[in-house]
Amino acid sequence: MSKLGLTLGVLVSLCAVTWHNRVDLLVWGAPILRQVVSPVAENEPIDWASGPAVAEMPPADRPPNIILILTDDMGFNDISLHNGGAGDGTVLTPHIDALAHAGVTFANGYAANAICAPSRASLVTGRYSTRFGFEFTPVFRVGATLIQWMQDVDQPPLRALVDAEAARSLPPMIELGMPPEEVTIAEVLKDAGYYTAHIGKWHLGGAPGLRPEDQGFDDSLYMEGLYYLPEDHPDVVNARRDAETIDRMVWASAHYAVEFNGSEPFEPDGYLTDYFTREALRVIDNNRHRPFFLFLSHWGIHNPLQATRADYDRYAHIEDHHLRVYSAMIHSVDRSVGEIVARLAALGLDENTLIVFTSDNGGASYVQLADVNKPYRGWKLTHFEGGLHVPFMARWPARIQAGTVYQAPVHHVDVFQTIAAAAGASLPQNRKLDGVDLMPFVVGDLPGVPHETLFWRQGHQQTVLHNSWKLIRSQHMDKRWLFYLPDDPTERNDLAESSPTMVAELEALLDTHNAAQAPPMWPSVVDLPQRIDKHGGQAYEHDDEYIYWPN
Repeated sequence: MSKLGLTLGVLVSLCAVTWHNRVDLLVWGAPILRQVVSPVAENEPIDWASGPAVAEMPPADRPPNIILILTDDMGFNDISLHNGGAGDGTVLTPHIDALAHAGVTFANGYAANAICAPSRASLVTGRYSTRFGFEFTPVFRVGATLIQWMQDVDQPPLRALVDAEAARSLPPMIELGMPPEEVTIAEVLKDAGYYTAHIGKWHLGGAPGLRPEDQGFDDSLYMEGLYYLPEDHPDVVNARRDAETIDRMVWASAHYAVEFNGSEPFEPDGYLTDYFTREALRVIDNNRHRPFFLFLSHWGIHNPLQATRADYDRYAHIEDHHLRVYSAMIHSVDRSVGEIVARLAALGLDENTLIVFTSDNGGASYVQLADVNKPYRGWKLTHFEGGLHVPFMARWPARIQAGTVYQAPVHHVDVFQTIAAAAGASLPQNRKLDGVDLMPFVVGDLPGVPHETLFWRQGHQQTVLHNSWKLIRSQHMDKRWLFYLPDDPTERNDLAESSPTMVAELEALLDTHNAAQAPPMWPSVVDLPQRIDKHGGQAYEHDDEYIYWPN
């Protein structure tokens, strides 16, 4: 063979190996490239605004302070209030549980969506996010290509459907956000004289005009990266699932960074959950003499699974490494809640502070932990109860009787109206609000239930809950599931075939609802199959039930 032929052969072989390993090379190279193109500065101190040095009136005589604590991907069973916790009864969440015991547990609390960004958009506006076209979670244009590449290499039995042309048409991810014309709870409270602060995840747009500080927050400590600590930090314990598409994508795109009020990115100071908590305490300290609204939007317990060594060591009895890391992450979120309540008590603010605690959606299949949503079926991304039925509670000692349990379904859209009413704030009158003030129902001043009908929609996956009947419709699959939740809260008995009249009635409600929604602001670019009863680490069998998640 000639030298030229040998050289060409080597080049062809090298190209073939590179193409076959393109996903791994991207995962390895992306963090390096990011640090070169967009370096992250060292930690910077945060200059939070400060209120009066001396209180003008006692806390009891002021409008209530309001703290909204939102966790990410926290399953119903991740707190020990429900079914013993993710670690089979050994992972306790005493501080989160105490919120409920000191206030109200919403036993049937629903996220606004089974995925983070649309759920958050509804939470902060009190409206179904589909009313203003925020239907799909913002994604990178390259994300669809990555999913296609991973499928080509891994050859899964259930394949995603990728619209590469639609993906190429997407604007940059930071421009995919909530319209500035929407009125957020921060804007309403700011107009009512509140100081407003945001800490943590936003995911409602990163371009000017879409950021928290443009949407009613006086100050915003904005999560710009995805790491809790750098992957090679001496105090971090990592748990990866390299066979999971979403987990690989998160690790590939992760870095360790935050921003303050639109600053250049800089490193947090320590483990992200603890760092956000310390800064939340500073917000409380600085503004203890005036009404404040704090939106503490934790990244925990979303992947990448990372815990501190100290928290990981607490759970030495858990043999499964991933469950042990996950449990340690839950512990850090629970510790955060405890520290915040303790600080309020130390400052004499706890009686007249409304704390709302919930999760943006249910636990995720791709962390491959079986019991995170127990006893419910399904996962994040699906409209089965595991994806939508989330921890949901409120504490306000001045108004809510300790130990209250409220059974009727409530929804994230209710948080806006409940908070605004508590603050005595004026509501926007030029738009449809879908939520209600929950407080009169909780304290017994108002009979009946907050909602006769609730809706969820993401593309062709659409759901209605009406008078305890729940219909899940997948138009892509031409499939319906029907459940009567009082008799079947864990959705084991599908009544769709035996109750065609009820299916037709609920579909008509869905169609009427859909006619009042706006077109999506950007298209869906991928349909990911999601098994309902198995997580991503369990072997596929031909009779596994699944549904497609469009985004």
